[in-house]
Order: sequence, then C-alpha cells, then structure tokens
Amino acid sequence: MRGEMTASPQSPPEVFANVDEAIRSLRASGLRLSTPRRLVLEALFEAEGPVSAAHLSRTLSLDESSVYRNLELLEQRGVVHHVHLGHSPGLYVLASEQEAEYLYCERCAKVTALASERLDPIRKHLRREFGYTPRFTHFAIVGSCQECAATPQSPAEGGSASPQHHAAATSKRARCKAGEHQHLHSHGEYVHSHPHAHPGRGTHGH
Repeated sequence: MRGEMTASPQSPPEVFANVDEAIRSLRASGLRLSTPRRLVLEALFEAEGPVSAAHLSRTLSLDESSVYRNLELLEQRGVVHHVHLGHSPGLYVLASEQEAEYLYCERCAKVTALASERLDPIRKHLRREFGYTPRFTHFAIVGSCQECAATPQSPAEGGSASPQHHAAATSKRARCKAGEHQHLHSHGEYVHSHPHAHPGRGTHGH
C-alpha cells in the first residue's frame, strides 16, 4: 500500500467547471487519460466533498496503488490537492478558486472551513512573535468546537475522536468567500455536508 503522505503540488491550482473541461485541458497539455485516470477524475467531480484514495479504490473497483498514482499526478498538475485533519490520511478534493483553511474538532469531527483572511490575525501574531508564517490548508488547527468544549468529556472518548472521525474537509462546492465559513462533518473516508449534530443531542440525519 502506498504511504499516506504525498508530494506538494508542483503547479498552480487548475480550476475547472466540469469534468469535460478538465479532460480537454489535460489532454491538450499532453497527458494521456487512461480509463483509471478518467474514472478517478470523474469520481472527484461527483463527490460531495474530499475523499480518500482507499474510498475511491473501493467504489471504483481499482487497485489502490493505481488510484494513488493518479491522484499524485493530478495533484502535481494542480487539479487536486489533499488535506489532513487530526490524524486523518490524505483526503483529495478538486482545486478551487480560493483556498480554504480549516478548524477541526477532535471530539465530534466537525470541520469549519474558512476563507484564509479569517485567520490572518493569527498568522500575523505568530509571524510577529516567532518569525513563522503558517498556513492551514494542508493541516488543520485541531481543538474542540464550542459545543464540545462546553460538554464534559466522557471516559469512553479517551481524549480523541473515534476512528470514523479521523478525516474531514471542505467540499469543492463550499468555496469560502471573505467573511464566510462552512460547517461540515466527517464520515471516515469521505465527507458529507449535512448539518452537524452534537453527539448525544440528536442524530446526524442518516
């Protein structure tokens, strides 16, 4: 099995309105669109949000190493990027016009996707105090959301989220504009955008 970390993109983000536009552009650049590569690309356009290579492998009935190879190639071309939240593996999502940055609740797996401008005050503080300019597009800021912070942690939680909560991110369709944010929720290796419900205070609407 391939490792969970992949190389950083080698090209600027390439944003496409639909899969046909992406295919035309990739072919024009000289990239061969094999059947597995096209299936992976189509699945990313159809997905509600970021998905793992393992999830794509199962749903497309493709070898996982082949899925990883194609995702890495598409990431090098700037078509997709991957994110990690908490202890998650890489989740892959199509590039969007404006990068989002992330807050991740390690107890309930709620993700808040923010326009990068919203975290600029934190960035400026860290740069002033330590000389570092952080970004949170690849790794999220991890902590507890407001609801979880107000709720005593049960012994069963053990200080971390359950395995199915170890991956989440924003949908490509949830493009953050300045001053806006989006709440999402993890379901293991893929993401749904249904309303978040706090554990013990209702269902997730399954």
